[in-house]
Amino acid sequence: MDKSFEIRPATGDDIFAIAGVLVDTWRSTFRGLLTDAFLDGMSREDEAIRLARRMGVPGVYYLVAVEPVRSDIIGFANFGPPRGRVPAHIHELYALYIRSEHQRAGIGAALVRSVAAQCAAQGAKSLFAWVLAGNPNRQFYERLGAKAVGTSGVGVGDRSYEQVAYLWDDIEALAGKNSGPS
Repeated sequence: MDKSFEIRPATGDDIFAIAGVLVDTWRSTFRGLLTDAFLDGMSREDEAIRLARRMGVPGVYYLVAVEPVRSDIIGFANFGPPRGRVPAHIHELYALYIRSEHQRAGIGAALVRSVAAQCAAQGAKSLFAWVLAGNPNRQFYERLGAKAVGTSGVGVGDRSYEQVAYLWDDIEALAGKNSGPS
């Protein structure tokens, strides 16, 4: 693993920093795709409350990528059992966000591989993620071997958007891939 970051399980003390990553990356990634009113209305405080609730759900996990010198959280992944009607052996990557200034350094790939390893250890055979169809980073999932397997609508704010389901059908292979930058 690249020494410019470390991956570890998140704790309750990380919630506000995780919320900051979420709000900042949504604003930098989805500006022009989602409404300005929705993005500008996001707050770290509201997201921290939502994330803390989510962290308390059995089977839901968070991993954080930490810059080791200053111990700043620069990215995170959130995962667990699937939401909705999906076979039990498939787990879901709910969220993956890396601060824009740290993207393209292998952090996202390392987080996904760590998620895959943990899900495989829990008995999962496959992993999937919903990604907004307009997300400029969709190719990231494809470079890691995920295949688009379906679409659905999702409400964000007062609008509906198309999202794409990406599936890694062999979680063991995903967990074992070379951990270099992708």
